[in-house]
Parts: sequence; structure tokens; C-alpha cells
Amino acid sequence: MAIIEPDNIKLSQSWGAKFGDYYLDGKGVDFQDIMIKISERRATTVEGEVTPLSSKITSRNKVLENLGNVLADLTKLQAQFNSDSKGSDRKGSLQPNSKTILLSVFGSLNWDNLQMTKAEVEEWLQKVKSKIDALNNEAQKDMTRLQSLVDRRDEAFSTASDLMSKVSDTRSNLIRNL
Repeated sequence: MAIIEPDNIKLSQSWGAKFGDYYLDGKGVDFQDIMIKISERRATTVEGEVTPLSSKITSRNKVLENLGNVLADLTKLQAQFNSDSKGSDRKGSLQPNSKTILLSVFGSLNWDNLQMTKAEVEEWLQKVKSKIDALNNEAQKDMTRLQSLVDRRDEAFSTASDLMSKVSDTRSNLIRNL
């Protein structure tokens, strides 16, 4: 969670302050201007958290897509084995792209490059399914976090907009009453 620091806002008094008792960027301002600035900074800070989280979700979705393709490749390979095949029987191999993806996700492969055994195919099917489940769980958490951030961002922009509108209305009423 981001902490909003009003960098260059100095308050000289807490209550009963007059115009010029608050300073923003070296200029005397009133309390409403400070509140608007703080609301704007809050919205900007939240927005700054949304972008990296969106990028993280996008990259994870790409990994999930790749693992889905590997899962399909492994399932095709598993279908080549007879149901009564021994675990040591060897059949075809994975597509080169699938091997590259497995290497990037898991770091190493434990079969010979030419052919895989039935047991190896089943082992890798379970590993890939487990990895997909883990990534899906992370994705669900990140999507919840992203929704929360978007809600906070919308609330912050709404608050800043409401403040600006109310300050404008108040000033208009004061001028009209003069």
C-alpha cells in the first residue's frame, strides 16, 4: 500500500488558519487547495501501483498460455502410448518450442532429447498441471488486488473532483454574496 507524503506542504496552524497560513510549492494557499492537491497525489500514487501490477498479470498470462500449449503437447504424446504400455516404453518427443518453455519455467529437463517414456510424460503432465494451478491462484489474488486498486483510484479521482467542485461552488457563492 502506498503512503502519500505531502512533500512540499507545510502547515503553520492546525485550526483557525487564514489564507496564506498554508504553503504549497512556496506559495500561500488556502486549506481547500491543499486538500485538492493531496487528493490528486493519492490518485496518482494509486495509479502508479496499477501499472506494474497490470504488467505482472500480463506476463503471467503469457506463461499460462505457453504452459497450456505444453500441456496439449504432452497430452498428445501421452495418447501415443497404449494403455497397457510399461512406464519404460519410449515414444515420440515434445515439440522444440514446448521443450524451450519447460526449460524456461522449470529450469531443467530429466529425459533424453530423442524420446520420452510413458512415466516421464505422466510426471511432466502433473508438474505442468501443478504449475498452471499455482499460477492461476496467483493470478486470482493479483486480479483481486488490481480491482481493489482500481476502486481506490476511482474513489480518489472522484474525491478530488468533488472537492474541486465544492470549492468552486463555495467561491462562486462568496463572490455572488459580495
